[in-house]
Amino acid sequence: MLVGFRAANILSFRDEFELSLLAPEGADRAARALDGLHVSPVAAIFGANASGKTNVLAAMRWMRHAVLDSVADWARVKGVPRRPFALDREAMQEASLFEVDVVIRGDRYVYGFEVSDERVETEWLHVFPRGSRRRQVWFDRDAERVERGEDEYRFPSDRLKGAKKPVIDYTRPNALFLTAAGSLQLKQLVPLYDWFKENLWLVSPDDDLRQRDAYTRWGLLKPEFRERVEGLLAVADLGVAGVVVEDRGEEMPEVSLVHQGKDGSTAFDIHQESFGTLAWFAFLGPLLKALDHGAVLLADELDSSLHPVLVAEVVRLFEDPVANSRGAQLVFTGHDATLLSKAHVERPLDREQVWITEKRSTGESELYPLTDVGVRVDESLERGYLRGRYGGVPRIGLSGMAVEVEKQTAGADA
Repeated sequence: MLVGFRAANILSFRDEFELSLLAPEGADRAARALDGLHVSPVAAIFGANASGKTNVLAAMRWMRHAVLDSVADWARVKGVPRRPFALDREAMQEASLFEVDVVIRGDRYVYGFEVSDERVETEWLHVFPRGSRRRQVWFDRDAERVERGEDEYRFPSDRLKGAKKPVIDYTRPNALFLTAAGSLQLKQLVPLYDWFKENLWLVSPDDDLRQRDAYTRWGLLKPEFRERVEGLLAVADLGVAGVVVEDRGEEMPEVSLVHQGKDGSTAFDIHQESFGTLAWFAFLGPLLKALDHGAVLLADELDSSLHPVLVAEVVRLFEDPVANSRGAQLVFTGHDATLLSKAHVERPLDREQVWITEKRSTGESELYPLTDVGVRVDESLERGYLRGRYGGVPRIGLSGMAVEVEKQTAGADA
């Protein structure tokens, strides 16, 4: 499970930010207990448009790409294809930071690195073995040591076993040691490398819709998967009573959704369905994969094409310890303030699960937990958020748009 993520100098974030899924003692909603840690299955990020919500998820995805592909992909470029904060010249010269804190099979891994345009500046892995609160430094890399005539890599705790020299030799200055270790199957680091493979699938409103649709379609060829998809389509109250799938060999399966009418059932080509139905259908593949693997699913603008009641049920699904028995997690961005209210039968989100992004006047984004603004237990979170008490809403005056259009109209008529 993901315990936390921090980064700095990436996209719209100039300073360091941290997203934590640790649930504090006495949290409103029960979290999953992991060897003394209490980790939330859900984190929601709210904020105005262009405030940096999407960039939190994008930073996590960039780290995933770096871990999986730095050896192969970065060999094609001179340095590191990073995206530092672009509105400050000093930031362009400074390193970008990435770090994850995860629990894998009972062991806690804190892994991170810093990269400049030219190379990997530092890289580290600290491990807390199952049942232990003592940190073990499995490796520590610092490129500046080479300039001082020292070894770039150190293994202080001597806990990382296996042949490390071949991995070091395989790691270019602009590649990550963990990528090389995963490629060469250094046994102790394979679980962490594989964690990045299975986690942080980003679901966005438009960009990956075709990919998700294809994933769900191919899955329908398996009877058990198809049965689960049919059930989730039915429970969403979309009028869908079943799914017809045509196996076309190596070509994409053809899919029709069955609707029940007065004269019986009729199958419609999936392209005739509403965008909301298509969005829900395409979302089901990644959703079920996350639940099956206990993975972290990233969903950008989760509420963009789904009804608030449906979004609330997705949140509750991840919070349900029986339905989500493998410990999958959902990190999502959105604008739907009803998730903060008791308009639903039970408020889907509590204070500790909510994060806010704000854009400063300098163009920098910041991320902070809702609990930092002193929210009372009995407070209406929806009202407080919409009134701007917590930040994260557009700073637009009442009827500001109408006034602006009136000014433009008056100017055109003059």
